[in-house]
Amino acid sequence: MTTNTSRMAPDDQPEMADASESAERPLAGRRIAITRPREQADALARRLEALGARVLLLPAIRIAPIEDTSPLDAAIARLGAYDWLVFTSVNGVRAFGDRLAATGRRWDDRGSAQVAAIGPATARALERAGVPVTLTPDEYVAEGILEGLGMVAGQRLLLARADIARRALAEGLRLRGAEVDEVAAYRTIPLPVAPELIAQAFSDQRVDAITFTSSSTALGLLQGLAAVGREPAEALRGVALAAIGPITAATLREHDLEPAIVAEEYTIPGLTTALVAYFSGRDASTDAASQGAM
Repeated sequence: MTTNTSRMAPDDQPEMADASESAERPLAGRRIAITRPREQADALARRLEALGARVLLLPAIRIAPIEDTSPLDAAIARLGAYDWLVFTSVNGVRAFGDRLAATGRRWDDRGSAQVAAIGPATARALERAGVPVTLTPDEYVAEGILEGLGMVAGQRLLLARADIARRALAEGLRLRGAEVDEVAAYRTIPLPVAPELIAQAFSDQRVDAITFTSSSTALGLLQGLAAVGREPAEALRGVALAAIGPITAATLREHDLEPAIVAEEYTIPGLTTALVAYFSGRDASTDAASQGAM
């Protein structure tokens, strides 16, 4: 993917889809913004473009290495002592793998520790590294992992997470009697959306929808709006805010913004399905199978 944040020509005019195209390209003529980091936006962008959408990249966060690796390195040094390794994002898997390599260790050093992944994308990242995944919960949130792990009293778990991740999972595990080493594997830094991109998104050819794949992406956009003196409720009027799941939706509501779209499956395919359902007026559940296979 190119480094250009816009995947639309600035002078493009909306194109109305005819009846035949609307069936195959239900997002034709729609302008949809993605707030993921530029290097992680391609999967969603490709899906949306295949369905006819014009995509604008509004990077609202960046992923960075942790500055002090000593807690993570200490956890890696005792890797074989854990009963479970728990990963809540693809970024966590990548960062953990990088530190394994930097410290001369391998995934196999986990011994008999089982591995839990918050969702299918995280599970695939682990499997690509040769790590079998024991648990992927039915609901792709921290509470789903907690429920899936069940009785963990007396067990020792390593939770590798973002520096600003919610503490709900670690707290829930401790309440169940587990010993939890909760360590930051990487940093998620809100990145106020650049003024020129704000102008592109909210010009006369404003976007139809903005996608948010984490609470941090919502905060990055809000900071970008504040930096140019735009009041969020006014700037976002008439724009469908699309949240990947209930946690991200709750963050939007905390800032008095009501998401028009909340994916039923908390994944990129699920978010795509929800966007199609919203703009075509169909029930998302009827589209899930076909969109998930794209």
